[in-house]
Amino acid sequence: MTQTPPFEDLLALIEDRSAALRSSVAGSPDLEVRVPSCPDWSLRELVEHVTEVHRFWAAAVAAGPSEKPPAVAPAVGPAAVSADETQSTGLLARSAAATEELVAALRAAGPAVDCWTWWGDSDVPANSGTVARHQVQEAAVHAFDAQLATGTPLPVPEVVALDGIAEFIGVSHGTAGPWPHEPARIGLHAAEGESWTIDVTESGSRLVTDGGRDADASLHGSASELLLTLHGRLPLDAVRSEGDHTILENLLNWPDLS
Repeated sequence: MTQTPPFEDLLALIEDRSAALRSSVAGSPDLEVRVPSCPDWSLRELVEHVTEVHRFWAAAVAAGPSEKPPAVAPAVGPAAVSADETQSTGLLARSAAATEELVAALRAAGPAVDCWTWWGDSDVPANSGTVARHQVQEAAVHAFDAQLATGTPLPVPEVVALDGIAEFIGVSHGTAGPWPHEPARIGLHAAEGESWTIDVTESGSRLVTDGGRDADASLHGSASELLLTLHGRLPLDAVRSEGDHTILENLLNWPDLS
């Protein structure tokens, strides 16, 4: 099983995927174009969302142990969004500054400082290390969103996608609550050679590591394709499926990703 990248590598990947998002946006002549994978957002709103996400998690990590999410003041002065801004320069500068703020807060904390997270009810620790891991995925998926909106979609890098599948199982499945259907075993098989098997029951999701019976349904594709399908960025038919198709449809509709 692929190991999660070291903490410093996670920070570099946050920077890399955030830069990929900004690079895609910088080449767009229209910041108001809709984002196909997030149709409620324009390209501008996507960047603003990621900017605020980075500011929020920087504050959460800096606050340390807490039972409540941080209160983050709206951006003011040079960091505020100008209603009449027509160029991407200021928008992307704010995004870059927020990424820098997030990475600086994570680096100052190190990988093991407890902090508030929304996945506290899962088996995934609530600390700066798991925030860094999740923010790699946040930046990677939204970079794909931006690329899709600008007509330049690229696969998620292998190291990001492989860890992202495991992270999705732990966090998104781990906080989805009871499986509201008949119990099932599902396999996820990446072309890069990694596989995950999960049991979904009224107790939620459990990663299977002890073998046993065959899966009732499975998905096969590149790690990038599997990750983007789990995140609802690609349709089910973008990957090869085996077994009970209804189980797979239910799996993709199960976590509330809104």
